[in-house]
Amino acid sequence: MSRLRASVRLTSFAVVGVTILLFGLLTVACPRGLRHRYWRAGARVTLRSMGVLLEIDDRRPSHAPRLRGALIVANHISYLDIVAIACVAPARFVAKSEVLAMPGFGPIARLFGVLAHRRGDLRRLRPMIDRVGGILDAGRRVAVFPEGTTWCGTASGRFRPAFFQAAVDTGVPILPVRLSYTDRGSRTTMPGFLGEDTVASTLSRIVRSRHLTVTITIFDLQMPAGDRRGLAAAAQRLILPAEPVSAMRELDVDLSGQPPVPTAA
Repeated sequence: MSRLRASVRLTSFAVVGVTILLFGLLTVACPRGLRHRYWRAGARVTLRSMGVLLEIDDRRPSHAPRLRGALIVANHISYLDIVAIACVAPARFVAKSEVLAMPGFGPIARLFGVLAHRRGDLRRLRPMIDRVGGILDAGRRVAVFPEGTTWCGTASGRFRPAFFQAAVDTGVPILPVRLSYTDRGSRTTMPGFLGEDTVASTLSRIVRSRHLTVTITIFDLQMPAGDRRGLAAAAQRLILPAEPVSAMRELDVDLSGQPPVPTAA
């Protein structure tokens, strides 16, 4: 995409983002339902300002109960995931503590009440689970990425069971969500946040894409029956994207293991 159009998108995103945040502060005193409608609409406008299309595949039955408190669990590809999930179910997110230290993104994360979790610190894990449980028990939503880190979208990590314990402790249902990104109908790793990527470099790729689409697949509520390991395994089977081999073929990755054959000039 031309630099001009990418610059227009970036400017639009900045203006829209600041406007939504400023007016969002005024919704603090509004009823929860009104606040959620505002943030759902704001998240959709934010995606559109970046040139990202949104598709929602809601697989819940028509008679599904109205969602209040729920533990939202999803695969993790990009920080764009947070905006995408907010389009359908605004929630407080659990994120690794390094997120709050990111320039530009950290202050916004704090503003939205992101729950910082220090991975690998077992002493703080149980208090964090209890804190999440308290939020769920109050009829609110909390979203977690059980993989613990971002993946490219063609492969995924094992779902860690720790935060499923909060649903078990409170008896709150689990809402599984799958996120996938495509460009002209084909899977893409463009919005990924991996390795040496920064917020700026990832955002640059996003605004330069031509037909980037995020698809949110919402599965039916899962009751917290059994233990946390069983719940994590069941959610992983439901959410995980296509098998890595199929996904790499979709991206035209050479799986033969043979060196490429040179072509004539």
